[in-house]
Amino acid sequence: MRLHTVGFVIMLALVVLLAAEAQQAGKMARVGCLGADPRPHSCLVALRQGLRELGWVEGQNLVIETRAGEDKYEQYVDLAAELVGRKVDVIVANVAPAIRAAQHATATIPIIFATLADAEALGVVASLAQPGGNLTGFAGLPVELSGKRLEILREALPNATRVAVLANPANPMMAPLWRETERAARALGVQLHLLEVRAPHEVDTTLATLTSARVDALLTLQDPMLNQQRRRIVELAAQHRLPVIGAEAPNWAEAGGLIAYGPSSFDLCRRAAIYVDKILKGTKPGELPVERPIKFELIINLKTAKALGLMVAPSLLLQADRVIQ
Repeated sequence: MRLHTVGFVIMLALVVLLAAEAQQAGKMARVGCLGADPRPHSCLVALRQGLRELGWVEGQNLVIETRAGEDKYEQYVDLAAELVGRKVDVIVANVAPAIRAAQHATATIPIIFATLADAEALGVVASLAQPGGNLTGFAGLPVELSGKRLEILREALPNATRVAVLANPANPMMAPLWRETERAARALGVQLHLLEVRAPHEVDTTLATLTSARVDALLTLQDPMLNQQRRRIVELAAQHRLPVIGAEAPNWAEAGGLIAYGPSSFDLCRRAAIYVDKILKGTKPGELPVERPIKFELIINLKTAKALGLMVAPSLLLQADRVIQ
């Protein structure tokens, strides 16, 4: 009888243990990260850091499902469907094609966009103050900053009077970005030379025209496809001895561009963790206002300046958040 009693106690303990483990597993929050990037300054790293600070620890109360793409909408369609199939509690998307794919994949799972040019103008949310629906997040203010980038370029290179502007006309944000850049150019006395690229395969042929353009620098307007092609764009511009200034910081400077200036994507993704935390605790995404960036980064690549034989104004170097040597 005693052996049977001991066996029963052991079995009961195992049942209780397994039940506790199952209960713990049931408490696991599942966060989908669409557009994952493992680099040190990436959105995924920032999101993980922010969640840890809020008490969400992978393997204890959190599972992060990551899906990485190449900024192509068609690819993200399948990846978004995978996350929906995994029954994640919330999706964090940090590039425009991923955001659109997630939006079309689900109307019920909350979606947080970590960086988006103008969520209201693009029809992603009803308004910034009251997004409604299942999306909210952080807007990137590129329109206001596109003119500022031209000002920075002129401060870095005072003799630059003719600037090529690379843009994607398929991007609905191109028109307001271009208008703001034109406004800044008139104020600075700079002539602009517009170059349009609609797809990656057009990059080489379009930039080949720089030979006859007689420009002093290349400015890129914010666009996911151009950002994805940044290394090739910088490489081709270097063949023409042209410095590049890009919108996404620090991406363009790290790719070899002379300057990158824009909202800190790392900070935005870290702040996205706050919204993930709120949603996991019951707040509806439509009740969380779309927030603006509060931290901006100016990154200067002195290695590139040296390779191009350029001297960056010391006053601008003093303003830089980071200088790549």
